[in-house]
Amino acid sequence: MNYVLAIDQGTTSSRAILFDADMRIAAVAQEEFAQHYPASGWVEHDAGELWSTTAGTCREAIERAGIGPERIAAIGITNQRETTLVWDKATGRPIHNAIVWQDRRTAETCDLLREQGQGDMITERTGLLIDPYFSATKLKWLLDSVEGARARAEAGELLFGTVDSFLIWKLTGGRTHVTDATNAARTMLYDIRKGRWSATICRLLDIPTAMLPEVRDCAGEFGVTRSDLFGREIPIMGVAGDQQAATIGQACFAPGMLKSTYGTGCFALLNTGDELVRSQNRLLGTIAYQLDGTPTYALEGSIFIAGAVVQWLRDGLQIIREARETQPLAERADPDQPVIMVPAFTGLGAPYWNAEARGAIFGLSRNSGPAEFARAALESVGFQTRDLLEAMKADWQGGGGDEVLRVDGGMSASDYTMQFLSDILGAPVDRPQGLETTALGAAWLAGSAAGLYPGQAEFARSWALDRRFEPAMDARARADRYGAWRRAVQATIAAT
Repeated sequence: MNYVLAIDQGTTSSRAILFDADMRIAAVAQEEFAQHYPASGWVEHDAGELWSTTAGTCREAIERAGIGPERIAAIGITNQRETTLVWDKATGRPIHNAIVWQDRRTAETCDLLREQGQGDMITERTGLLIDPYFSATKLKWLLDSVEGARARAEAGELLFGTVDSFLIWKLTGGRTHVTDATNAARTMLYDIRKGRWSATICRLLDIPTAMLPEVRDCAGEFGVTRSDLFGREIPIMGVAGDQQAATIGQACFAPGMLKSTYGTGCFALLNTGDELVRSQNRLLGTIAYQLDGTPTYALEGSIFIAGAVVQWLRDGLQIIREARETQPLAERADPDQPVIMVPAFTGLGAPYWNAEARGAIFGLSRNSGPAEFARAALESVGFQTRDLLEAMKADWQGGGGDEVLRVDGGMSASDYTMQFLSDILGAPVDRPQGLETTALGAAWLAGSAAGLYPGQAEFARSWALDRRFEPAMDARARADRYGAWRRAVQATIAAT
């Protein structure tokens, strides 16, 4: 047994990656699935597609590697977080589409909770701010809106889970209803100080606690797969939400280490060790990972739209056919047209947390065209990241500013975007040799628990640099550009 199968279930696709005994990629399979937008600000997934694409890519990766299932020591799972599912305990059939983390349908419920003065209590217990982003109000919406759901939940017939829980339930044939501490920490139902579901918040939202999964460490036993899925039972030994898995994959194990992942959204995590920081700048306190019963905490800033802005250029504006076309297009942009794009398509995340904001573009002239739009889209990612790091630096001494930022995710492959990121931060940006850090984090959790992979210290030493981007923009230009961005954001918020 010298392979680990990592499941990376994301917002737009499901992937399966086989890692060998040296943590090198042996095979990859990926399949996209549909996004559903039943109303403005609503985003859903067909839960059946989440499962079918996950199972299908696992089989395909194993086949591509040319190995038998007996060679796989363990499975690790990493997943889109906060996305909410409720399913029938007896049949495993979801009662509704999955409500995706980007979904804003519960904004009014969140407003009401804030008006009731529940904000401090919820932040103290969960580390989170009240927002539609998290699972809790999504779950309440399902129980309130799907006919008969609340009565069935109270009767013990329904189960709740984030995507990891749902996949584990399906993989194990309904034998295991569990999650890990990092996913639990993103529900707005989990007390991350006490390490248990909050009965107070569950009562506040009328959520039966019997629906909730058992919470476990990130590395350990999560059940075994049905033998008919892959040819034999395979133990599931590692689970972490995608951003925490990337933090692990980037070997950010020491307090003060910082990573930012650029996928559909952008998520920056700062390891704060055993200290749970209460942010004064609208960042989130969360669990970076939990091993041997001990949580390691982090400050997190979440941007809803990063790589998704490139998808919008492709699918919405149709000015590109492939994502890789954005860099040469942006390089042709007129430097005298400083167009700024605020991609608040589904609201603004940290540090603004404005669910009602919508996207805006500033500085258009008659000569603005696809090149200027492409540049503004890529630069929006750098501007938003600086927002996060400025807030982190204010909250935690040493958490940003002149610190090195480790990056990963699809957009980190763009030299143009990473150079602008370094320029606008005024700090080095390190891109690792392997960009599949999220899947690697899940694989390492499972492989270390199975005894195949090394411990933290040796794993951290294996991290390898591909390229360091150093800031080349002068301080005056940096200040001017960032000032223009901040004014654009304030104008966007003022328009809500």
